[in-house]
Amino acid sequence: MSDRHLPAPPSGPGGPRVPGTPAPAGHTPAASGHPLAPASDYRATPDDHTPDGTDPRSRTSDDRAPGNRPPDSPALLSGATPPGHTPGTSGDLAGPGPDHPANANGRAQGAPAPGNRAPDGLAALADRLASEGIDLVRVLWSDLHGVARGKDVHIGELTRFAGPGLSFCQAVLVTDLAGNPLEVPESSGSGWPDARARIDPGTVAVPGYAPKTAYVLADLLGSGGSHAPLELDPRGLLRRQVERLTRRGLHPVAAPELEFYLLAPEPATPPGWRGYCGHDTAGYTVGAAHDPELLLPLLIRECHTLGLGVLTGNQEFSGGQFEINHTHGPALDAADRAFLFKYAVKEIAAGHGLRATFMGKPFTGKAGSGQHVHLSLVDADGGNLLAAPDADDGFSGLGRSFLAGVLEHAPALTALLNPTVNAYKRLASADSLAPTTANWGHDNRTAYVRIPPERGSGTRIEVRAADGAANPYLVVAALLAAGLDGIERDLIPPPSLDPHSTVLPATFRDALAALDRDTVLADALGSRFTEVFVALKREELSRFERAVTDWEFREYARML
Repeated sequence: MSDRHLPAPPSGPGGPRVPGTPAPAGHTPAASGHPLAPASDYRATPDDHTPDGTDPRSRTSDDRAPGNRPPDSPALLSGATPPGHTPGTSGDLAGPGPDHPANANGRAQGAPAPGNRAPDGLAALADRLASEGIDLVRVLWSDLHGVARGKDVHIGELTRFAGPGLSFCQAVLVTDLAGNPLEVPESSGSGWPDARARIDPGTVAVPGYAPKTAYVLADLLGSGGSHAPLELDPRGLLRRQVERLTRRGLHPVAAPELEFYLLAPEPATPPGWRGYCGHDTAGYTVGAAHDPELLLPLLIRECHTLGLGVLTGNQEFSGGQFEINHTHGPALDAADRAFLFKYAVKEIAAGHGLRATFMGKPFTGKAGSGQHVHLSLVDADGGNLLAAPDADDGFSGLGRSFLAGVLEHAPALTALLNPTVNAYKRLASADSLAPTTANWGHDNRTAYVRIPPERGSGTRIEVRAADGAANPYLVVAALLAAGLDGIERDLIPPPSLDPHSTVLPATFRDALAALDRDTVLADALGSRFTEVFVALKREELSRFERAVTDWEFREYARML
């Protein structure tokens, strides 16, 4: 749901110098069809979509709720699935059970992914893809901004990259969006060293819009003899948070909802782009009246083909703005799908002469774009640990401590959930539903954390602060780290909609300072990661503050 639906509640090279795991889980790729499927049937859908009450027996095989697929169903995007029972009624939040097709390979939970260690893993993958007529593999990974980086590999050369994987210049991870690398040991400080992108064979996706091509995600390793995981790898950082929770018997489950704009070229305007459809709507509209080329159905179909677990989509309040919701799944799987979804939307838009942007506030006076994240925790049997049937509100003490941790670290989280100068223009909009204080409420969209009305296996929290430009790996990782701190310290949240709730940083500078001060969150995420992220973003902020904007010229040039 867009930020703008209800009235607002009252209320160049050479940047700054910075001082100098366990194996990923995965599944053997399936042999039939497109090799990905969503993680499970989180039909307690994000935002305010009602649970799917459709009789499963009336569904076609393509419509079947994820998690209820037949044994020849595709494998999961990120591989491993948390233990859990087979999803049952509509709104079930639990993961698939031990007899579910996703666990049909018989491996114990957490076992190394096939192909990540065995030298013939990529050979099997190459043979299968070649048999399906695929001759190009696009290896993708995330930089700190959430931008997809990668290399294209011909299928005949794929097996060269078994083991530690493809080499690339590590400076790409410490480069700003204008292409300027920080002067740090990961770049010029150590002679521009390499890193390695180790292919995760369990993450193959075949896009319908890119003939004879497959996508596959990678984990990032150092180039030294041990090939240790890189601290600056966003996917690896999220995996480490998942493992911290898993060691306590807590299996995190997530579902994103992502808003974005499709833009059409308009050379006569200063930005050179406008909303793909110029007419605002009342929200929740579908069809050609506000989507003349019917791109939303195309995006949903293509992302379904990719196995990204898309649930629903609609046009949002402002012309050219859309939202697509995703099914829930294991936290790493959900972030993988969100990352690849953003990449796919941009690729499809570019193929139609358009641009897709997830930036929080692309136009003055238009609705902002958010990235709301639904989170829950399940136990080894798939039971929802946020549910408490005997409690007055059905929400558990553990869930309250998790919630309290998120709220306590909210100021520092702001820098990761809103990681651009532009993000704070969305947060400051008078008609925005984006939160400005660290509060919570039951089914209240003005709150930082909303607790949706579903209970039992559908119990969850929805964090509404992030904007669309945020890196989904870092968003989920940071929220899990904050929530786990709340659990470990038995924190108790303030009252619902507490008028004395902590005010969130109003500027990017203040948010970065809050992250810099939060040593607990920094230690959980990795001190080196936090140090580099803050330095990278401070240089971005500095470049903005030195730039002359169109507003300044319009405001001052004629009269002064």
